[in-house]
Formats: sequence, C-alpha cells, structure tokens
Amino acid sequence: MPTYETLPRFTADLDRLTPEQRRKFHQTVVAFVEDLRAGGRFRAGLRVKRVQRATGIYELTWSMGAGPAGRATWQYGAARRPGTPHVIWRRIGTHDILTGP
Repeated sequence: MPTYETLPRFTADLDRLTPEQRRKFHQTVVAFVEDLRAGGRFRAGLRVKRVQRATGIYELTWSMGAGPAGRATWQYGAARRPGTPHVIWRRIGTHDILTGP
C-alpha cells in the first residue's frame, strides 16, 4: 500500500470542498492507488500529467459533476517503506490551484 502525507495547504483546500466533491476525490484516489500498486502507469481517465514550470509536481484531474473539473497536485516523496511509493498531496480544488501548485 502506498504511503502518503498532506501539506497544510492541501488540508485547508480539502476543507473548502463540498461533501460531494470530497466523495468524488476519494473515489478517484481508489483508482490512483490501484495504479500505483500496479507499477505507476496511470489509467487515461485519471489524466495524470506534470505541472508545467513546477519540477517534480504532477496533477490528477477528475470530474466533480456540474461545474469545473477537480484537480489535485502531488509529488513523490522519499519512500517510507522500501519499494513503496510515497505521495505528498499539495493542493486540491479546481484549475485555480495551478497558480500555486
């Protein structure tokens, strides 16, 4: 099982989401973790890509229903357990989070 941590800014962003938006993010994380376990080749539906001009930071995109797509930024951190990916969640919200990923 991959390990993770959250930055304070991510936690503050998460608190601002509606319960439905948080539920959709958690559903997306289930698929994200499955893909990490399988070697880190992410399915196309997760739309994982590098954030431009932010070295080592990635974004994950999903539908939040009516309204703009949901996004979360993250990076790999030092492994806490050998051979197990460690994810640092940085921001969550809409496209606006990309101004300070």
